[in-house]
Amino acid sequence: MTGVSIQVKHEAILILDFGGQYKQLIARRVRAQNVYCEVHSHRSDVKALLAAGYKGVILSGGPRSVNDADAPQLDPAIFASALPVLGICYGAQLMAKALGGEVSRADKREFGEVRVTVDPAAALFTGLRPEQTVWMSHADAITGVPEGFDVTARAGHHDVAAMEQHERKLYALQFHPEVTHTQHGDIMLAHFLFDVCGLSGTWQMASFVRDKIDEIRQAAGGHKVLSAMSGGVDSSVSSLLVHRAIGKDLTCIFVDHGLLRKNEAADVERIFRKRFDMNLIRIDAKDRFLKRLEGVTDSEQKRKIIGEEFIRVFEEEAKKIPGVEHLVQGTIYPDIIESGVGEAALIKSHHNVGGLPDDVDFKTIIEPLSDLFKDEVRQVGLELGIPEDLVWRQPFPGPGLGIRIMGEVTEPKLEILREADAIFREEIMRSSLQRDLGQYFAVLTGIRSVGVMGDGRTYDYTIALRAVTTSDFMTADWAKIPYELLGRISSRIVNEVKGVNRVVYDITSKPPATIEWE
Repeated sequence: MTGVSIQVKHEAILILDFGGQYKQLIARRVRAQNVYCEVHSHRSDVKALLAAGYKGVILSGGPRSVNDADAPQLDPAIFASALPVLGICYGAQLMAKALGGEVSRADKREFGEVRVTVDPAAALFTGLRPEQTVWMSHADAITGVPEGFDVTARAGHHDVAAMEQHERKLYALQFHPEVTHTQHGDIMLAHFLFDVCGLSGTWQMASFVRDKIDEIRQAAGGHKVLSAMSGGVDSSVSSLLVHRAIGKDLTCIFVDHGLLRKNEAADVERIFRKRFDMNLIRIDAKDRFLKRLEGVTDSEQKRKIIGEEFIRVFEEEAKKIPGVEHLVQGTIYPDIIESGVGEAALIKSHHNVGGLPDDVDFKTIIEPLSDLFKDEVRQVGLELGIPEDLVWRQPFPGPGLGIRIMGEVTEPKLEILREADAIFREEIMRSSLQRDLGQYFAVLTGIRSVGVMGDGRTYDYTIALRAVTTSDFMTADWAKIPYELLGRISSRIVNEVKGVNRVVYDITSKPPATIEWE
């Protein structure tokens, strides 16, 4: 959780980030075992971090070679601290090199599932079978272990897959225990957290909520705050979290940009104004947004336009409320990774990240959920008392249906997509599949094709249905929805939604695709 004051309040693990995109997934796996952790850049003041009271350190993976002249380096103070250290992938190679071992370019790069042989007597592999399937992602290899280290796992007869210096509590894994593809990776992490670091595993999401409320209260400093309410789960939870911290000093600006799902604007207004007694101002800006989007077909340009219009509306409303200095956004961590913040490559700009203009007119941006994954956001929502039907609403991007319409966004297209999407969601709910799916929605493609209805020829749009299963939204598999259900959804859309004569189902996983189409 980069940016917090360096003073941990619970028994905690420090994760040093060397640019790997799995770094927050490591944090998620640690928290899943009821252990608090914080992610800090390797560029941070490591000595100050080590004095903050952490019980152990995890070195993340990274995209570079440790032998590159400008590669991220490891402060040797880590090994002088006597804290337990676990290096993962790039972190393992850093440990090997820093302590006198050797890291060289591998004979062949390894990306994917690999069978390894582990030592069941080693600290991280206690109780596991000798043969394990793990997930590798590296081009370099540890070709010489430091003095005093034992090799505890091998890929084949020679390649070092893990090593340890148990007396100094130093451990290294060439593979990624945090990803689901690694067999028993959670057990390996548990051995480090509980057997090596001696943690109790008593941290709960309630603790996060209490601490975050205190942080928000301090950040607000008695000033008034605006919340960038979009109606989705993330902005709903972040807004209520801030409301719990500062009460009526928060005003939620809910912009109805005309890009929401069927009946969504009315539902959001009713729930937050009446059920939670929050200050909420609903702005009807549909015409304004559609005017800006006229003729725009590029997805990145649509995101930028929608993001800029959002912030301009907030600025205009802020001028009507004296004392406003802060803006709340529902940014979550996958948004940050996919927007290329730090060393990660840009996949797409997110409304809550790259869509903001450079001259945003607020003193600070408060993003209380920026360190959490979607499932953790839902946990926070339940902890705050938000009803389950709201917490489990479908994830919805800030730009709304604007990025689920391929090509130019118009009101007739929006109406087609709203109706098709509503049918899809309704049938999924009727079949009680909503908890099994990470996300599901309809896309209005730019494809028009010939069809036949009655005795007449049609030339109408194609709707694409997208449904995925995922545990972290970083990777996702296409959902195997029963054919009978898909058939019923297709039949209803074609018969009930004017302007559609064809329905297709997206069977692409992430990667190589993203979950959203644009």
